[in-house]
Amino acid sequence: MADGQRLLLKITRETLPQVKDRYPFLYLERGRLEVDDSSVKWIDATGQVLPLPVATLNCLMLGPGTSVTHEAVKTTVAANCSLSWVGEDCLLFYAAGHLPTADSRNLKQQIALASTPAASLEVARAMYATRFPDADLQGKTLKEMMGMEGYRVKQLYQAKAEEYQVGWAGRNFTPGNFQLSDVTNQILTATNAALYGILCAVVHSMGYSPHIGFIHSGSPLPFIYDMADLYKEYLCIDLAFQQTSDLAGRYDRAKVSAAFRERALEMDLLAVVSRDITTLLWPDNARRRRK
Repeated sequence: MADGQRLLLKITRETLPQVKDRYPFLYLERGRLEVDDSSVKWIDATGQVLPLPVATLNCLMLGPGTSVTHEAVKTTVAANCSLSWVGEDCLLFYAAGHLPTADSRNLKQQIALASTPAASLEVARAMYATRFPDADLQGKTLKEMMGMEGYRVKQLYQAKAEEYQVGWAGRNFTPGNFQLSDVTNQILTATNAALYGILCAVVHSMGYSPHIGFIHSGSPLPFIYDMADLYKEYLCIDLAFQQTSDLAGRYDRAKVSAAFRERALEMDLLAVVSRDITTLLWPDNARRRRK
């Protein structure tokens, strides 16, 4: 795949972060992570050796075709840099290694907000405010706002079906039976999964937990689903109906993935997610920066 189509670009000596910088994460694929003279190095598929400044990174994301030595894991976590195992361009998230000495400041803030009913409701209200900018949400309960959102999404599906002249019988997905859904539902399922993967990687890299949410509950990744709803309209729903029309009703994984990456790059998704999480969970800090 050409670099211009990638959400996360291949690293080179020129693109590595400098010591003066602090990067939230770095994505690696098709190579080997190991240690040489107590420093972590990356050997790519062409044999090029690149030293990695893990002390300036919050997280290393290991994509397809990567291997890592035991010593590299020890050295990386000793520098308080976490590891995540992801699919290509982080479009799937598999697992994360947690640091025994990691700074828990962000996680403590997330737990404090989620465990305080009034504060948790304020975070949920701030999330809904992005989708209902003209509505007065003060005094609304979580159940009432969830009802508003359910109606909005239902109307959105219908509006997009009419805009792109695509037949729509409702959201339908049976786990383990991807092919049984119609093309629009297949694209929705695929792009939702891609979005969840990116969000899992970003949330872990920032030191938050995917398991502590403010709107969703009773699911494996409530915070991921909370955040995903902020971006689904453009990245998943509009794209699904547009692609169904362009593909003439035949699902094409490569074209759907390329369209998703293009939109994610266009909106600078990685930076937007990092900014939004900070704004939602540290509102006082966000207000001080705006001043």
